[in-house]
Amino acid sequence: MSHAFEFLTPDFILGVIDDCGYRTDGHLMPLNSYENRVYQVGIEDAEPIIAKFYRPDRWCDEAIQEEHDYCADLAFAELPVVPPIKHSLGLTLHKKKGFRIALFERKGGRAPELDKEEHLRKLGRFLGRIHVAGGGRTFLHRPSISNLDYARESISIVRTAFIPDDLQLAYDSLITDVDTVLGNRLEESSSSKEIKIHGDCHLGNILWRDDAPHFVDFDDARMGPSVQDLWMLLSGDIAEQNIQLDWILEEYTEFRDFDYREISLIEPLRTLRLIGYAGWMAKRWTDPAFPLAFPWFNSQAYWEKHILELREQLSALQEPEFRS
Repeated sequence: MSHAFEFLTPDFILGVIDDCGYRTDGHLMPLNSYENRVYQVGIEDAEPIIAKFYRPDRWCDEAIQEEHDYCADLAFAELPVVPPIKHSLGLTLHKKKGFRIALFERKGGRAPELDKEEHLRKLGRFLGRIHVAGGGRTFLHRPSISNLDYARESISIVRTAFIPDDLQLAYDSLITDVDTVLGNRLEESSSSKEIKIHGDCHLGNILWRDDAPHFVDFDDARMGPSVQDLWMLLSGDIAEQNIQLDWILEEYTEFRDFDYREISLIEPLRTLRLIGYAGWMAKRWTDPAFPLAFPWFNSQAYWEKHILELREQLSALQEPEFRS
């Protein structure tokens, strides 16, 4: 079965960028992206640009525009993000040859060092400002990150087509318990305020440059609790994570109040991400790039490890508090 991204040959990509009003110089380099396809494209007598080809049928045009508008709002507030380039009509979304494309300035950088107090404090400071700047209009076309429907869709796909027969009983029993406890934990926190968030704020989406973080790839921006953009910055044992969270929040709260009850959402959000990641891989398995890049997925060893991680998360969900 063919896949839409198979049409993205070098000649096709360069032709599309030329059609967007640029004069490409023939240089093309794919970047590390699988949900979408992202390329560095050489431009005659100018700096290269970054071209992002959106995965067909994932987001509607309105949802993509919400991502672009969010980035534009943050850039207007002088926050370190890379917004899409506007084309001649003042728009940011190109539609060419059946694809939707956004173009960006090329920005370099390295990953932040999350074992450094200084880096975590600066991340807290900038995330506080980002959450203030994004606190106005809500997303209308992007689901909440704490919505259980996506997790249940992921569970259904994994259960029906991927779990090995000899693990099916263990998975079914475990995931039923996880779903129940997770639902209860999210219900207990249903009063938490949801704001516009990055949604996928991990090391791979933060570039450290000029002694400051720069945030990229807002493709997973959603409505959600502010703590979603914080917990993936934590590492180590529970005591170390508590110290790191204190550093982040000391700076964050210089710009925005933080509801400390949201800390109880860290394990539910971690569980949603664990389930969602397996479901995402399963849903994308017909994309030829995925078996090549992730050959370990859908192996017996992978699903045994996934079940073990779910058991650990069920235990974490049943603990009364993230903080020790």
